[in-house]
Amino acid sequence: MSAQPIRVALIVGSTRDGRFGHVIGAWFARRALRRDDIDLDVIDLVDIELPGRHTRERSTAVEEYIARLDRADAFVVVTPEYNHSYPASLKHAIDLVHAEWQRKPVAFVSYGGLSGGLRAVEHLRQVFAEVHAATMRDTVSFHNPWPQFDETGELRDAATTDAAEAAVTTMLDQLVWWADALRTARAAQLA
Repeated sequence: MSAQPIRVALIVGSTRDGRFGHVIGAWFARRALRRDDIDLDVIDLVDIELPGRHTRERSTAVEEYIARLDRADAFVVVTPEYNHSYPASLKHAIDLVHAEWQRKPVAFVSYGGLSGGLRAVEHLRQVFAEVHAATMRDTVSFHNPWPQFDETGELRDAATTDAAEAAVTTMLDQLVWWADALRTARAAQLA
């Protein structure tokens, strides 16, 4: 394993009014920041001024967004499930970028009703396969998360906390391994 930390872009994919993604994203970020093998960049799409439509012109905000993705060795996408899939804001943010996704691993943190957002994740796997990114099998998902988190953004129940922490560890261990392997392969290809 490389001594250099893996640069992970954490993308919070919902921009809807009343969203819960920022709570889930912040909870996850606190766990990722505990690791010395990860350098985290939180990209909340609600804070990025992406264009309302797909255009060839690149605003400063789009250029900065692309640069942040380009610097990343790996991605973690936080997605809700809306109508059995992921939000349009996330699809738009994926489609604005091309080469910056390629040959990098993507992991998912999802939330929603009974499915915990897993249907959104399954749809996203197809999208990321098309842009030549490798998705991680292990995910973190929250079924009906709204009452599970307290006012500080932490889980209320100890058993749920233990299970979620274990899922984060498993997912991030895999993500770091794949990110290091793919970063090494990309560097060798350029040499």
